Amino acid sequence: MLKNKFKYNNIIVMKKYRSFIVAAFVFALSSFAFGQGITTASAYFKTVSDYYAGLKDYEADFDIKADKQEMTGKVSYKKDNLLRMDFTSPENQVICYNGDMLTIYLPDAAAVLQQAVKEDGNAATLATAAGLALMSRYYSVAYEIGQAPVPLEEGSSEKVVKLVLNRRNTSEAFRFIKLAINAETKLIRRVEAVTTRGESFIFNFTEYKLNQDLTEQRFIYDPPSSANNYNNFLFSE
Repeated sequence: MLKNKFKYNNIIVMKKYRSFIVAAFVFALSSFAFGQGITTASAYFKTVSDYYAGLKDYEADFDIKADKQEMTGKVSYKKDNLLRMDFTSPENQVICYNGDMLTIYLPDAAAVLQQAVKEDGNAATLATAAGLALMSRYYSVAYEIGQAPVPLEEGSSEKVVKLVLNRRNTSEAFRFIKLAINAETKLIRRVEAVTTRGESFIFNFTEYKLNQDLTEQRFIYDPPSSANNYNNFLFSE
């Protein structure tokens, strides 16, 4: 009985994290996708995309608001499409993508979630270089307010350019994605993604460090052997 209850609770945790993981990858890909504004929003999107495509790697601090839960930590990215998120809250939680395998360690649930990601798979579209092209193809890009920089939020001295991406068809995971790009640094400061079920994920990023020559070792993660393993969690019921 206890074993079945434990398994059920962890399945609920896995399902809860599916939308969050997709949102995380939207951030990762959005982070390579924005730059110098000219004329149209699409041109702005393209220019920043070209700027980020030239980056070898970066690290940044993040905080996330998701389903009334707040999370903090550090994100690391290395070209091409290596991603790691180390959380300080929840403490010791890790999300790592090494180019082939997505691994998530949830210390509170003593669970390791793993998903093999293939180039032609649905999950892979957000975790490969092709993901940026797909975002542009399946989401229309517009200025949320206008081309001129505006405060990040009321009372803020930081000026950003705000974009909104609206889905072109109902099959996309997010109804819309809002982006705030620092007008001076051309780096992503905020991403807000809203799912078809009304779930909201807000990512804030600060303290960027660019082109530090991060090694691939940074993206190798060995979860605790005592944790329970769940494979193919993105597609399992």
